[in-house]
Amino acid sequence: MSTNTNSNKTNVPEAKEAMNKFKMEVASELGVPLSNGYNGNLTSAQNGSVGGYMVKKMIEAQERQMAGK
Repeated sequence: MSTNTNSNKTNVPEAKEAMNKFKMEVASELGVPLSNGYNGNLTSAQNGSVGGYMVKKMIEAQERQMAGK
């Protein structure tokens, strides 16, 4: 059984640019100084908060869509 070890891959390549824009918007909302490229100066908590909030917002959007709103 082989596994994909690159978890930073966009499953829908056409959405990559939109996802990057979304990530930057979320980082801005949270006050995380995210920049394009290397962000090794940020803590794992800062980076994790961006990813976690992105997931939260995507789930909320899907729930609204499923509810017909």
